[in-house]
Amino acid sequence: MTIVTTILFGLIYPLAVTGIAQLVFTDKANGQLIKRSDGTIIGSRIIGQPFAGPGYFHSRPSAAGVAGYDAGASSGSNLGPTNQKLIDRVKADAATLHAENPGKPVPIDLVTTSASGLDPHISPAGADFQIPRVARERGMSENEVTLLVAKHTEGRTLGILGEPRVNVLLLNLELDERKPMTKK
Repeated sequence: MTIVTTILFGLIYPLAVTGIAQLVFTDKANGQLIKRSDGTIIGSRIIGQPFAGPGYFHSRPSAAGVAGYDAGASSGSNLGPTNQKLIDRVKADAATLHAENPGKPVPIDLVTTSASGLDPHISPAGADFQIPRVARERGMSENEVTLLVAKHTEGRTLGILGEPRVNVLLLNLELDERKPMTKK
C-alpha cells in the first residue's frame, strides 16, 4: 500500500496537476513573468521588486531578506506594534515621505511591510501620494500620470474580495514606455 500511494500521490498526481496547469493556466503556472519583446524576463506580476529612483513609483517597504524583496526569504519582520525598531523605521520613512509631499497624509502602505514582504501592489492612495514627484521627475503633467495610475488600478477580486490596488511594476514599465527617464 505504501508503494502504491507513494507512486499515486507522489508522482502521478503532481505530474497530472502540473501538466493540466501548464495546458490551462500557462501564464499563472509559470509565475506570471513579464518579458521584454526580445524575451528577456524583467519581473513577475505577482512578486514585488524595489524601485528607488525619484521618477518611479515606489513599492511598499519589504522585510524579506537583508536588503528586502528576497523571494527566498519571504516573510514579514515579525516586529510587534510596540517594538522600538519598527517604530523608529516607520517614523523615519514617514518623515522622508512628508518631506517629499508636505501637508499630505502618508498612506499607511508606504511605511508598513506586507506579511510576505513581496507584495507587488500599493493602494491607490499610495500611488496618488507619489504622483507629484513622478510627474515632476519625468517632465509629465500630474493629470497624465493620474490617468496612468487609474489605468493600472485593479478593482476588488470578484467585486467583493480585497481592496483596490495598483501593480507598481506594470505602472513603472508603462511610464518607461511613454516617457523614459533621461540621464542627468
